[in-house]
Amino acid sequence: QVQLVESGGGLVQAGESLRLACATSGRTFIGYSVGWFRQAPGKEREFVGTINWRADSIYYAESVKGRFTISRDNAKNTVYLQMNSLKPEDTAVHHCAVPSNPWVFPMSRSAYVYWGQGTQVTVSS
Repeated sequence: QVQLVESGGGLVQAGESLRLACATSGRTFIGYSVGWFRQAPGKEREFVGTINWRADSIYYAESVKGRFTISRDNAKNTVYLQMNSLKPEDTAVHHCAVPSNPWVFPMSRSAYVYWGQGTQVTVSS
């Protein structure tokens, strides 16, 4: 059974940092990109960023560009989201996701079929 498990969320003050991790299991995802999304209360799930298999293509939403960094360790089947200079508007449940096909680099939520349950990030002002 495919599983994506996020960890690392928590409560921090504005300006602080968190590092989220997304661990995959249940099958191999060789060639697959991994995306990060987030959903704040009352809002739609929005794209945060995505990283391809080789980690030589990474794309970020404008709202996090320059503050967030995505990386991956394929030997550990884990993808990371380093979040610096956090703002109250970053408060959301953060999810990782894997698309339906390998060797694609999607930014659309609809392209992703495997999702983790998410980890809560709360940033106080």
